[in-house]
Amino acid sequence: MDLFLGKLQNIIILVASVFLLIVQIPCKGTGTELDLTGMTQTLSEEFDGGSLDFSVWRNYPGKPRKGGYWGMEQVSVRDGNLYIRTEYKENGSRGAGYYSMGIDTMGVFEQRYGYFECRAILPPAKGLWAAFWLHCANAATVTGTGETGTEIDVFESPFYNLGPLFRNKITCNLHYNGYELKTKYKNVGIFNVSGDPYKEYHTYGLMWTPDEYIFYIDGHETGRSNFGGVSNVKEYLRLSVEVDEAESVPTPGWSGKITNNGDGVLPVDYIVDYVRVWQFNKYIAD
Repeated sequence: MDLFLGKLQNIIILVASVFLLIVQIPCKGTGTELDLTGMTQTLSEEFDGGSLDFSVWRNYPGKPRKGGYWGMEQVSVRDGNLYIRTEYKENGSRGAGYYSMGIDTMGVFEQRYGYFECRAILPPAKGLWAAFWLHCANAATVTGTGETGTEIDVFESPFYNLGPLFRNKITCNLHYNGYELKTKYKNVGIFNVSGDPYKEYHTYGLMWTPDEYIFYIDGHETGRSNFGGVSNVKEYLRLSVEVDEAESVPTPGWSGKITNNGDGVLPVDYIVDYVRVWQFNKYIAD
């Protein structure tokens, strides 16, 4: 995506996100508690080692990404947590710019249906957002249906820049049919997180069934959708921090502008305590 199209897309997303904040406040879930009856755990990534476990995560090459760069050097594991650091580097591996990272389990751990959860503290800065999401190659192609692959955003956190009234909210989204003009998009909702998600651990979860996606915060349902037809293919996990814009040039977007952070704000960390996955017993051999 070139810089002009990136800026145009950011303006559209910014306007849409402000509109959704206005029309969906307060956005309350059903509060129904998570029930894992009839399920078996298939992944327990506790980040207990001293480095990233490549039997779970892909050793992903660095590259330009939106308003910055992704590099594996931004990832560390210590004290039972994964850290994805976002910072400005004058002499980074790709030159001066903002550096962060996204890691995924593509080709290593992929699953169709089940319950997917992470426990995390979000990075407190303007112009970026952390996410936990599921993806597959088909979600980025024009297929006309979500059944052949949907990007499932368990949560995204772009609202820190809007101040104390809004920053304790996350958004859940679905995308399919590629990422250009024919893309199909659904905002499942913008939901409150109790307390301060930028200082405290909270869990963010997805129950993916053949019939629908059900989203959870701290074990309580927030929203659900079957938009586009539910994906029926295996998908992999992603943990990421994005810097707003395109072509490695940060400009204002739905998360603000990273250059508007005051002195001493950066670097910031996306701190993940664990990622856990369960599968329905009837699909365990799938």
